Amino acid sequence: MSPVRWWRAVAVVVATALLMASSCSFQTGAPIPEGVPPPAGDPVPKIDTYAKGRPADQLHEWAAERAPALGIPVKALEAYAYAARVAEVENPNCHLAWTTLAGIGWVESHHGTYRGSKVLPNGDVVPPIRGLLLDGTMGNMEIADTDGGLLDGDATLDRAMGPMQFIPETWRLYGVDANNDGVISPDNIDDAALSAAGYLCWRGKDLATPEGWMEALRAYNLSDQYARTVRDWATAYANGHPR
Repeated sequence: MSPVRWWRAVAVVVATALLMASSCSFQTGAPIPEGVPPPAGDPVPKIDTYAKGRPADQLHEWAAERAPALGIPVKALEAYAYAARVAEVENPNCHLAWTTLAGIGWVESHHGTYRGSKVLPNGDVVPPIRGLLLDGTMGNMEIADTDGGLLDGDATLDRAMGPMQFIPETWRLYGVDANNDGVISPDNIDDAALSAAGYLCWRGKDLATPEGWMEALRAYNLSDQYARTVRDWATAYANGHPR
């Protein structure tokens, strides 16, 4: 199924979706004011979302011009921008900005570079990034294995996976092949960014509203501090430079 057609099919399974991986935290801390969503940042050029090959490559010039100042790998920025463009085309009421995806990407994995990992030209992140065992400690939920260790490498408990930190069950419901390589991989930043976009749009409905943006981020991670941090980074990216 093409990435854009996936957007039309995902609604049939969302009702049973679990929370995102790293988001299995009960530590909400002080309530965060609803405020306003982060700015949208530089507009993403129009592209052919049905393009063959890796569609995000169409955004290379746009991303390469901005990536150095932002401190984001070019391929990661392409992936965020492509996911936001698909969201705009297929779900125009969502109003998801690439800056929100970039904010999440920084918090979750430093844009796929956590602990020395790097983003390859096809979007694969190597070595793969895995989160802590979700064993009920350190403020996390306990989630028994759901994939036989096939995706996250652990057959006892689940782990968060990849640059956007999905848990296996959520990935099963939302994962999509965004780079047309025939593989739906949580360790590919194109696949992960577009899958995250679908999840955020479904949970938040309209991310241009304070309520919608916060609903989406709280679904991704229950911590208000997490939402605050993502918003700070997204705002910095929209302003053209990291904090």
